[in-house]
Parts: sequence; C-alpha cells; structure tokens
Amino acid sequence: MNPLSYAAACEAYAALGVNPEAALAVLSATPISLHCWQGDDVGGFERVGASLEGGGIQVTGNYPGKARTITELRNDLEVALGLIPGRHRLNLHAIYGDFGGRKVERNAIGPEHFQSWIDWAKQRGLGLDFNPTCFAHPLAADGFTLAHRDPAIRRFWIEHAAACRRIGAVMGRALGTPAITNVWIPDGHKDLPADRKGPRERLEASLDAVFKEPLDENHQRDAVESKLFGIGSESYVVGSHEFYLGYAITRRKMLCLDLGHFHPTESVADKISSVLQFVPGLLLHVSRGVRWDSDHVVLLDDPTRAVFEELVRGGFLPRTAIGLDYFDASINRVAAWVIGTRNALKCLLAALLEPAARLREAEAAGDYTARLALLEELKTLPFGAVWDEHCRRQNTPGDRAWLPAVQRYEREILPNRR
Repeated sequence: MNPLSYAAACEAYAALGVNPEAALAVLSATPISLHCWQGDDVGGFERVGASLEGGGIQVTGNYPGKARTITELRNDLEVALGLIPGRHRLNLHAIYGDFGGRKVERNAIGPEHFQSWIDWAKQRGLGLDFNPTCFAHPLAADGFTLAHRDPAIRRFWIEHAAACRRIGAVMGRALGTPAITNVWIPDGHKDLPADRKGPRERLEASLDAVFKEPLDENHQRDAVESKLFGIGSESYVVGSHEFYLGYAITRRKMLCLDLGHFHPTESVADKISSVLQFVPGLLLHVSRGVRWDSDHVVLLDDPTRAVFEELVRGGFLPRTAIGLDYFDASINRVAAWVIGTRNALKCLLAALLEPAARLREAEAAGDYTARLALLEELKTLPFGAVWDEHCRRQNTPGDRAWLPAVQRYEREILPNRR
C-alpha cells in the first residue's frame, strides 16, 4: 500500500470533519466473534462422523477440506484469524466440546469439556462466546425442545441450557471478558398449528428455569434469539421476534438479531434503535439470507452497511456484541471466514468514517437535500485507503494479498483430509 494514499484519504475526510485516526482506533478495539460452525458444517465433535439429524439446520455444499477434528478446526481458525485484521473472538456451540472420544449427554456437559478451548483462546488472546445446541439430537427430532409437550424432554433441554450458562461463566472468568451465551431453539410446526399459545407458555416457563441461577455478568451474559421460520417449522415458530422481544425486555436479557431471521424486505437496521430503548444490550448475528435464511457469506452490501451505520450513529457499539452466523460449504471454508469477517469490519469502518456531525446538522435544519447529497458523495471517498492502512497496522495482508495464503493452505493441507 502507498502511504500517500492514506495521507490523501485523511485530507479528503478531514474536509468533512472526519478523523480517520479516530475511526481506526474504534475499529481496532471492536472484536467480531467468528462462528466455529463455518469450519465443519455444524457437525461438532460429539461423535465421529456427526450429522445434522434431528432438527432445523441444513448446510449446502461439499467443498473438500472440512475440519474433522478439534485440531483441524483450530488450525483452520488460526489461518483465518491471521488474515483478519484486529483481535477477535470465537463463538462455540456446545457440540464442539473436547469430549475425548467419550459419550457425554448434553445435559451433563461441564467446563472440563471446554478447558482445552479456554487454554487455546487464552494463548491467542481471544474471547469466547457460547451456545446451547438444541438441535441434531434424538430429543429434538420432532422439532421441539424447550417448548416440548413432554415435561421430561423439556427438563433435559433446560438442564442442557443451564449447563451451558455455567460453562460460559467459566470461560468469561478465565479469559477476563464476558462470554455471551445465546439461546436459540428450532421449536415450531411445519403446518398450521391449532394451539399457538401453549408452546409459548411452556417456552416462557422453560427459559425462566434456564435463567434461574444468577451468574456474574462480568463473566457471562445471556442472550435470546428469535427466528422467522425454519426447516420443518415453516408455518409457526414458538420463539418469534415478538416473543423474544417481550421476554428480553421483561427479564433484562440481551436480544439477538440475526440478519437472516426476518422477512427479506425487513430492515434489521431499523430495529436497533427501537430494541435498545428497552433491552440492556444487543447481540448481532451478521449473516446474509438469499430468498430465505440461507446463511450466505457476509458481503459489503447495503443491508449490512446499514446495520453498522445505525450502531455508530446511535452510539450503540458499547452495548452491542457482534458475531457472525453463516455456513457455506460450497466454497473454501477458511476463505468464507476471512471474506465475511473482513466485510463486516469494512462495513463498520465505513460507518465510522461518516461525517456524523454534518449529517445531523443538515437533518436538524430540515435540509434533507444536503443530507442526501452528502450520503451519496461519501460513497466515492477513498475508504479503501483507510482500510489498507488498518490492515498494515495490524500486520495483516491487505485486499488481494490474503487469498494466496488460503490457496497455499488449500494445496498443502486440505488434500490430506479425505
């Protein structure tokens, strides 16, 4: 990168009252939580050859080189993290425990099964986040978990989710940064239900049981995640947006907004300022749905940019945890991590480079013409030079320089995974 490009970019932004140095300081201090399931197609390590039997998740594609072991997954993550500027986090699902080849039921998992992940994260200066895995299990095969009619099955999943909270607390305490433990369930009906009320009453009671044990928020924070529909729950989802919004408000929990969990024409960006009027914090799952919640790799596109613009304009970054949630097995999985995370960071940087003061002044004066003109002209400012400078300072390859590293890894390492 030519340093003069960054100097010229600083001049261009300074003319609008924007300080790129301040933007880079915020960018470098904002972690993204990479999702472990991109590396192995949501298989996990409960057993050899794990599959997605029992509920609500589907990964498409069969690109060669899927991680088959914890070691392979960590190696892939380390390659990806080396190509992403900044210091970030890892989001684990409960099925990714280090079970040592032993069968451990999900309601019996404990911190000991994730100690090697904690040690690995500590060595690399990463934070960890966590999730109960309420799918791909015989007791989720009929599409219901925490809202199940059978009290024994509900109790199993309550015990599992409660155990996950305790594991998250151990992670947060050990790493000095709170783990966000996010609860998502696939519960719902494929066709029209006769009773919408009963499952939601059961889910409310189950969640109250899950969250009954008080845990230090300096170590662990709770989030709940809604869904518009799922595979096998096209007509009715128990944990809808309205359900979880009400639950998060009344129980003071973080609300997770997944960009793929709403109607294609809905703006998730527009929800942020409303939600944060009433809940203590927000968890974002940055994803990309195409026609449905298909979890495509994140792009530097208008919907994603709008979300980050809203976070910056509203001053919401301190109250927001940012994670990724997609799984694409049709392309190189390491590259999918790198592309999606770098694009999320670029969206954040673009938002940080907005002349917020000028935009607000124009709007307050009723000068919507100037507001629109300025927003459009921002699109041609030298944003890329500031991004290149960020990569340089973080000792990370810039655009067009990171892909050869992935291609070399694919040639030398991935062919051995047969």
